[in-house]
Amino acid sequence: MNTPKDLRYSEEHEWVKVDGNKVTIGITDFAQSELGDIVFVELPEIGDDIEADEPFGSVESVKTVSELYAPVSGKVVEINENLEDSPEFVNESPYEKAWMIVVELSDPSEIDKLMTAEAYETMISED
Repeated sequence: MNTPKDLRYSEEHEWVKVDGNKVTIGITDFAQSELGDIVFVELPEIGDDIEADEPFGSVESVKTVSELYAPVSGKVVEINENLEDSPEFVNESPYEKAWMIVVELSDPSEIDKLMTAEAYETMISED
């Protein structure tokens, strides 16, 4: 299982890459492997506000539809439009090609509540 050490992780299996006051968000390698082949990704619009622990979109696989839960609060400033035509990127490259949204943080302290890679690996190994 690929769990990059430079990212933070939520209990809902989203990853967060911090870059100043902005974060890039996607779903983890573990999440995509549990979901199976991703066939559709629904993302918010640029300018939308998202709230920590609230749904901000969904991924549909051949098995199920799963909500995406915001790991932090803020304003969506960028979306990965490539996922509209190529949802399989989520399976092929969850950390590089399949980032989902970039958010301008409204409360940077929320990052501190997210797990390190080590803590996330411990959590998924216990599931």
